[in-house]
Amino acid sequence: MTTTTFLLNLTVMAVLITTVASQQYTNHTVGSSMGWLFDAKNNISATNYSSWASNQTFNLGDYLIFNTTTNQTVILTYNDTTFNNCTTDDASDDDTFQFSGGNSEFGKSLTIAVPLTVVGPNFFFSDAEDGIQCQRGMAFQILVNHGLGLPPSLNQPPPPPYVAPPSPDTAQSPPVTIAGGSPSLDNGASSRLINLRFLLPSLLLCLASVLV
Repeated sequence: MTTTTFLLNLTVMAVLITTVASQQYTNHTVGSSMGWLFDAKNNISATNYSSWASNQTFNLGDYLIFNTTTNQTVILTYNDTTFNNCTTDDASDDDTFQFSGGNSEFGKSLTIAVPLTVVGPNFFFSDAEDGIQCQRGMAFQILVNHGLGLPPSLNQPPPPPYVAPPSPDTAQSPPVTIAGGSPSLDNGASSRLINLRFLLPSLLLCLASVLV
C-alpha cells in the first residue's frame, strides 16, 4: 500500500467516524418553551407548531416531548385524511394512536414522550373540543428520516399472539385400554392356538385308525 493510498483511507475513515458521531438521537420539545397548549381565551394555539416543526430535523428513534396539560390531547396518525379532518372518528386502529399521561382530571400538567418509529410523514394534532383545537392551530406535520435507524429499545419484535389452550371438548382423548391388555394381533394368535388344541385329539384318533 502506497503512502497516498494509506492517507486516503485514513481520510475516508475520519469522515465516516465524524458523520456517525454527528448523528445521534434527539429529544424535540414541541413548541419549544411554549409547550403543547391551547389559548382558550383567544381561541388559538399557543404558538405556530407548523413553523416550529419546519426548523427541525427528525429521525427514527428521536422523541417528541409534549409539555402540555390534560386540556389537550396528543394524537399521532399516519393518515393524512384523519389529520385533515381533525378527528379520530373514522381512524383505523393501526394508523392512528392517542397518547396520554394517565391522568383524566381536567387542567393537570403532564409531559408526554412520543417516539418516532415510522419513516415518512407523521401527523400530530389535538382533537380536544371536538377538533376545534386542531382547526385553530394545534396540528403539525413532520417528515421522519431513517437516520441511525431504531435503537434496540424501540426495535423489539412483537410478542407472539396468544393461543388459548384447547377446551375439554376438543382435547385429545386418552388411549382406551382393552381388558386383558393384549393387542388385536395377539388376540388373533391366541384364538388360533385355542382352536388347534381342540382339534388335536380328533387328529390323533384319525391317525390311530389309519395305523390299525
